[in-house]
Amino acid sequence: MVSQLFDISGKTALVTGGSRGIGLMIARGFVQNGAKVYISSRKAEACERAAAELSKYGTCIPLAHDLGSMAEVKALAEDIKAREKKLDILINNAGAAWAEPFETFSEEGWDKLMNVNLKAIFFLSQALLPELKAAGTADDPARIVNIGSIDGILQPQLESYAYSASKAAVHHLTHHLAKHLARDRINVNAIAPGPFETKMLAPVLATARKAIESSVPRGRIGEDDDMIGAAIFFCSKASSFITGQVLAVDGGIMAAAYMQQPL
Repeated sequence: MVSQLFDISGKTALVTGGSRGIGLMIARGFVQNGAKVYISSRKAEACERAAAELSKYGTCIPLAHDLGSMAEVKALAEDIKAREKKLDILINNAGAAWAEPFETFSEEGWDKLMNVNLKAIFFLSQALLPELKAAGTADDPARIVNIGSIDGILQPQLESYAYSASKAAVHHLTHHLAKHLARDRINVNAIAPGPFETKMLAPVLATARKAIESSVPRGRIGEDDDMIGAAIFFCSKASSFITGQVLAVDGGIMAAAYMQQPL
């Protein structure tokens, strides 16, 4: 049955950056569809508040960790290991943004984004490899889903150089990990979101919502169900033979990119 192909009930997932934005969307979709979900966030209060809200629908457990620090990446992995012998799904969503003119772009901004957006993905995935391997089967592999961005494919208007570079690296790392982890029964894919209602994008939407909406062929900003559907697809049996892919969830921005360039 088709419903069984997209069934994630009974699976255990970790969603980093799960207290808000795209991480919260995915965590909510997973909990509402029967998964046991751990969410991490650098702010303990926000993490606990989000988990309490999601626990109305199922099981959601907060784990507060700032993934900009290697010590905290390792601590999050240890928290999961202390609670679970296997992990079906790892959603590497935690991320940061930084925009600054090229002439003054700081080393601080560059390092912060590379640490959170890229380094944490690699080393958290590495640390949780035994638990992911324990969950994967030939018919239904374990899943790593990295959250990239269409800004890692196209060239953003904002001077967010480290953000776009880090997201492009996330996409390439996804391809590379997929090649090597397939033998361990782990699928690795990425989602490249376009504009969504998130705190990160809120300042831009506040001043340029109409312009952004008009740049999207579908004519609107992304909604929760758009992201939930993509994440459930990548984490259910429906995608068991799909690995190493970057899926743009962007309302058609990528498809129209060539026509948007000046002649």
